[in-house]
Amino acid sequence: MEKDYALHNYLNGIATQEEIEQLKADPEYASYIKIAKTTQGFDTPDFDEEATFNAISEKLKQKPKVKKLNPWATVLKIAAVFAVLFAGYLYIDSLGTTISTSVAEKQNFSLPDGSEVALNANSTIEYNKNKWDNNRELELNGEAYFKVTKGNTFTVQTKNGAVTVLGTQFNVFARDKKLQVNCYEGLVSVAFNDTLIKLSAGKNLQIKNGNIVTEHQSIAGAPSWINNESSFENATLKTVLNELKRQYPITIDASEDLKNKRFSGSFTHNDLDLALQLICDPLNLTYTIEKDQVTIYATKNK
Repeated sequence: MEKDYALHNYLNGIATQEEIEQLKADPEYASYIKIAKTTQGFDTPDFDEEATFNAISEKLKQKPKVKKLNPWATVLKIAAVFAVLFAGYLYIDSLGTTISTSVAEKQNFSLPDGSEVALNANSTIEYNKNKWDNNRELELNGEAYFKVTKGNTFTVQTKNGAVTVLGTQFNVFARDKKLQVNCYEGLVSVAFNDTLIKLSAGKNLQIKNGNIVTEHQSIAGAPSWINNESSFENATLKTVLNELKRQYPITIDASEDLKNKRFSGSFTHNDLDLALQLICDPLNLTYTIEKDQVTIYATKNK
C-alpha cells in the first residue's frame, strides 16, 4: 500500500527521493516508472478552441439544400398507378367463362340469370359473367338446348348466324358450316347473311353454307339428345356417324359411297353395339368392333 502511495506521488511529481529509490528497488514498480518516463516525451496535438468553435458556427449558419419536387412528376406517378389498376380491372372484367364438353360427355348448368343450358358432347359455350345482366349473349360451337328466363334480349352467336329470344326454349346446332335451330316454346329470331327469320314453337330451321335447307314443323317437345338419344330425318350416314363419334370415344372406318346413304331414325348413347345395330340394320350394313375401332361395310348377299 505504501508503494502505491509512493507511485501516486511520483506520477504527480511530489515523491521524495526516498520514495523514488524505494520504487526503483522493486521490479514491479520499476516498470511503472519506465512507462511514466517514456510517456513524458510524447507531444499532444495543438487544439485551437476558438478556430474550432468558429468553424462549427459557420456550418450551423449554412441553410440546408432543399430539393424542389416537381408537382407534375408526382401527378404522373399517381396517374400511372391508377392506369395500372384500371387496366387490371378492365382485364378482369373482360375475362370470359368457358364451358366445354368432350367426346361422350354432356353437361347441364345455369347462366347468371337462371337460364338453364344443356350442352351436348364435344361442344363449347363462352360468355362474360360480369356483363351478363346487361348483355345476355354467348357464343356456341357445337350443340346446346336452352331454357331462357324472361328478361332482356338473349342471343346465341354462332359462326353461321345468331339466334335471339326474350324467353323461350330452343335448341341450337352449330357445327362446321351448318346451323340448325329448333324452337320448342315461345318465339326465336335467326339472323344470317342479312336475313332474319322468326320461328314459333314447333318450327325447325336448317341452314347450310349460308342457305336455308329446310324449314318445317316438328312435333317433338325437346331435343332427343338430352335423353341420351340422337335422332335424324333423312340425314346422310356421314352426318350420323359424326354424331356417333361425339357420343362414343371411337374411330370409324367406312367407304365414301356408304357415307352418302340416307338415314332416318335414332341411336342410343348408352350402348355402342345397340347404337350400331340401329344405324346399320335399316341400311343393310354390318359392322365390327375392335377396341375403339369400328368398321362398317355393306352386307354380302347370300
